[in-house]
Amino acid sequence: MTLKRTAYDVIVAPVITEKATLASEANQVIFKVNPNATKPEIKAAIETLFKVKVKAVNTIVRKGKLRTFRGVKAVLSDTKRAVVTLEDGQSIDVTTGL
Repeated sequence: MTLKRTAYDVIVAPVITEKATLASEANQVIFKVNPNATKPEIKAAIETLFKVKVKAVNTIVRKGKLRTFRGVKAVLSDTKRAVVTLEDGQSIDVTTGL
């Protein structure tokens, strides 16, 4: 059984960090994505939501860290991120909402 995800189900949020800002100079944008999303689904979602042409999609599964708060230990959940490389001349402004 294949579950059809919409573009908003695939893309969770943009990543706005210092490293993501440096990647934007290389025409790349980083997004948090659904852990079950595939590279073709991510590419299609970015192209439909932002009306841009995607050159490549690389994915990273970032393992959850162990955190302690008031003596209670907890493990943060794993997150999947997508580094989206755009074609030359294309750009995405992640500071504006969709």
